[in-house]
Amino acid sequence: MTDARPIPTNIITGFLGTGKTTSILNLLKTKPAGERWAVLVNEFGEVGIDGALLSGAGDDIFVREVPSGCMCCANSLPVQIALNRLLRKAKPQRLLIEPTGLGHPAEIIALLRSELYQNVLDLRATITLVDARKLADARYRDNATFQQQLQVADVVVGNKEDTYTGADRERLEQYWQEYLPGKTLIYSSWGELNPALLDQENRTPSQKREFNAVSPFTVDLPETLPACGYIHKSRAADGYFSSGWIFSPDIIFDYAKIFALLNGCEEERLKAALITEQGVFGFNKSGAVLTEIELDDALDSRIEIIHEREIDQDAWQDRLLSAVQPNA
Repeated sequence: MTDARPIPTNIITGFLGTGKTTSILNLLKTKPAGERWAVLVNEFGEVGIDGALLSGAGDDIFVREVPSGCMCCANSLPVQIALNRLLRKAKPQRLLIEPTGLGHPAEIIALLRSELYQNVLDLRATITLVDARKLADARYRDNATFQQQLQVADVVVGNKEDTYTGADRERLEQYWQEYLPGKTLIYSSWGELNPALLDQENRTPSQKREFNAVSPFTVDLPETLPACGYIHKSRAADGYFSSGWIFSPDIIFDYAKIFALLNGCEEERLKAALITEQGVFGFNKSGAVLTEIELDDALDSRIEIIHEREIDQDAWQDRLLSAVQPNA
C-alpha cells in the first residue's frame, strides 16, 4: 500500500472546540512542496464537515473521513477500511489523524501499533489541544474522554492563548504539573503549531490488542437525497447531541443571510461547508466566535450542530431554508 519506509503518523486530538481542524489546516500549510500528505478525520456527527474544510487545503493533500463516532470504537473496522483505502490511494509521506472531540484516542493508538500497521506506520507524537478556560468547569475537567486525551498526549497545547487570563494559564499549568508529568506543555493562538512537533517521539505506553485485518475495497454509497433536496440526520451519545443537514448543490444559500444566522446562533459548537451565491465557504463556530474560510469547491452543502441538549430541529431547519436564495 505504501513506499518501503514507514509513514510518519501523528494523532491530533482534543475536546470539542479546541481548534483541531484549524491546527491541522495550519500544519498542512507547512507541507514541503511535492510531498504527499494524508488526513484521516472522524466527527461525532452524521454529516461530515471537516473533510470538506480540509480537502481544499492544497495540492498533494488527500483527505478521508470515517463514519461518525467509529474511529475510537473497539471493533476498528470502519477506521481500518478508511485508513487502508487512504494509504492505497495517496501513498502519503505524512499521515495526520483527527479523532472526534468526543472520542477515546487510546483505541486508535492501539490499532496503529498493532501488527497490522507496524511495518507501515511510524507513530510519532500525539498532540492534544486544550482550551485552558474550560478547566474552570468541572463538567469539562472531570470528563473521562478529556482526561484520556491528555493522558495519551506527548505534547499538550494550550490553544487560544490569546483569550486566556492569568488565572486560566495558572490553572492549566497546575493541572499539567499534577496530572501530566513528563509531557511537553506549549501554548498557541489560532492553532499555529511548529511542524517540528510532529517528529517528536511517541511515548504512550503500548496496549496489546489483536485486530483482524479487513479489506479496503468496501464500496462507497453516494448520499441519496429526497425530492425536497435536503436531508436531516441526528445522533446522541455520551451526553451530547448532533443535528446535521445535507443540501443538494442546486440549493444556493444567500451569503448575507446565512452568515447572520450562524453568527447569531446561541449553540456552542457548529460547523458548516455551504454553497452561496458568493462562493463556497467553511464556517466554524466555537462559543461566541465564528470564523470562515473560502473553499475551492463542494459536492453539496452541509451543516452540523453539536450540543449538550436537544435543539428544536424543525425551527433550525426553517431558519436554514429561509436563508436559501428564492430562485435556487
